[in-house]
Amino acid sequence: MNVSLVICTYNRCAMLLKTLESVAASELPPSVDWEVLVVDNNSADQTRPAVEEFAARHPGRFRYVFESKQGLSNARNAGILAARGEVVAFTDDDVIVDPAWLRNLTRCLFDGTSAGSGGRVLPLQSVVLPRWLSLNGPYGLGGVVAALFDEGQEPKKLKESPYGANMAFRKEVFERHGYFRTDLGRRPGSLISNEDTEFGKRLTAAGERLSYEPSAIVYHPILEERLNKKYVLEWFFHYGRALTLQKPERSAVLGIPRRYISIFNLALRLLPLKIADWLVAVDPQRRFFCKCRVWQTAGEIAELWRRNPVVA
Repeated sequence: MNVSLVICTYNRCAMLLKTLESVAASELPPSVDWEVLVVDNNSADQTRPAVEEFAARHPGRFRYVFESKQGLSNARNAGILAARGEVVAFTDDDVIVDPAWLRNLTRCLFDGTSAGSGGRVLPLQSVVLPRWLSLNGPYGLGGVVAALFDEGQEPKKLKESPYGANMAFRKEVFERHGYFRTDLGRRPGSLISNEDTEFGKRLTAAGERLSYEPSAIVYHPILEERLNKKYVLEWFFHYGRALTLQKPERSAVLGIPRRYISIFNLALRLLPLKIADWLVAVDPQRRFFCKCRVWQTAGEIAELWRRNPVVA
């Protein structure tokens, strides 16, 4: 088997079927043997019978996998373990993939020069955005509301980690560098994520090459329920938590645990500066972006406190 595509899902049956229809129309050379694994992470809707019926219409191509342990990282790791391909690709359960997407995303991984690859994630539809929200530019929040990722039109070595909606890795790299961290990744009731970008950073830190394939395109919907300040601020709070979880424990300073110094530094030095930036900003997009950074810092402080409460 050459390529295994893993699609993790949770209670999104209707969206998932549209994704599977677009995947089924993928154009790969006859010489490429490929499969699609749909990992059901405890869905309570009609996901299982819908996927099984879809798989029956495409015999030998689609497989249903059940993962009872809740969390996107658990589901992705289950997909990797079940995959038969030498390359494992990933996308989300609410995207539409370009017919040439999977071919273009994975073709650079068979000669051994790259450990992983990522492509473009573009908006599926145009929407009228509120004045405070921009998808691109210095205050762009496209990666928050729709996991948008666009590094231009030219192939290159990736400096930024690809997003989970459009990434692929040689399966052997999981054996060398481990799997997706289960303390990161979406789960019901939490927007904490970064399991995809943490893995990419782990690979590049180990000297592995990640390639950018601009012709590998998926289209991500911009969901109406994400175009509000409450969602974006909550996302940034959990992003701050995820950043803290990724930081290694450092040695104490004069006998004081470094985590206590970090809480002091964030709460009494950095947070007031970020609040000031937020309050003085006039442009609505810059103002809200600065507010998001305040919520991110609050998330970092909260996670430090949660893991290591300061006891008097």
